[in-house]
Amino acid sequence: MSGDQALIQIVDAALAEAARKSGPWLVCRPGCTECCLGPFPITQLDARRLREGLVELERRDPQRAAGVRERARQAVAATTDDQPCPALDPSTGTCDLYAARPITCRIFGPPVRCGSEAVGVCELCFQGASDEEIAACQVEVDPLLESQLSNEVEESTGARGETSVAFALVTAQ
Repeated sequence: MSGDQALIQIVDAALAEAARKSGPWLVCRPGCTECCLGPFPITQLDARRLREGLVELERRDPQRAAGVRERARQAVAATTDDQPCPALDPSTGTCDLYAARPITCRIFGPPVRCGSEAVGVCELCFQGASDEEIAACQVEVDPLLESQLSNEVEESTGARGETSVAFALVTAQ
């Protein structure tokens, strides 16, 4: 198992626990796309995973992959704060690259802490919940492995710093 696969397993397990703890407070469902608007920073590790996911989608469903590529080109050209993520299928409201999505996408919604940083809770979730109720649902995700793997990708590729989903996808082969 690669380091990135291990990271994904760890993050997904933590989020499954957060979803279990959150119960009905967590309203994230397919078709809810509030968190899929506007550009947001992703690591080079996320960018590599997305590009690999797009290559895999190209093998399975070339038409969907072409749609993702076109939306990525449009997003790079537009660079507006309300532009939907290029991986978001506008007809279904679901992510065409869900299995390859960035860590940010995986951990948004429930209350998550990454080291000393708290990740924002979706404004649609936990409506009417007290701070104590939200805190009771919080999970911790250790940022060390992601940081280490991101550094390895940067060293091996020469690509440094953060990028965006759109920029990552327009450079996919």
